[in-house]
Amino acid sequence: MSADAIKRILAAEYEGNQVKIIVHDRSKESIAAVHAECEKNAADVLSRAKTEIEQLKHATDRKAMDAAADLASTTENRLAAMSARAEKRLDMVAERIYERIVNIE
Repeated sequence: MSADAIKRILAAEYEGNQVKIIVHDRSKESIAAVHAECEKNAADVLSRAKTEIEQLKHATDRKAMDAAADLASTTENRLAAMSARAEKRLDMVAERIYERIVNIE
C-alpha cells in the first residue's frame, strides 16, 4: 500500500469521525430541544387542567348552593304549611275545650 493511499484512508477515517461527532452533537441538541418542548407542553397541560378543575369546582359549588337554597325554600314552605295546620288544630282543640267547659256549667 502506498503512502498516498494510507493518507487518503486516514483522511477519510478522520472525516468520517468528524461527521459522527457533528451528527452526535446535533442529535444531542435535538433531543434536548424535544425534551424542553415536552416539559413546556406538560406545564401547559398541567396549567390548563388546574384551571379547568377550578372552574368545575366553582360550578359545583354554585350548583350545591342552588340546591341548598331550593331545599331551604322547600323546607320553609313545608314548615309554614305544618305551622298553619298546627295552628288550625290548636284553634279546634281550644274551641272543643271551651265548649266542654261551657257545657259543663
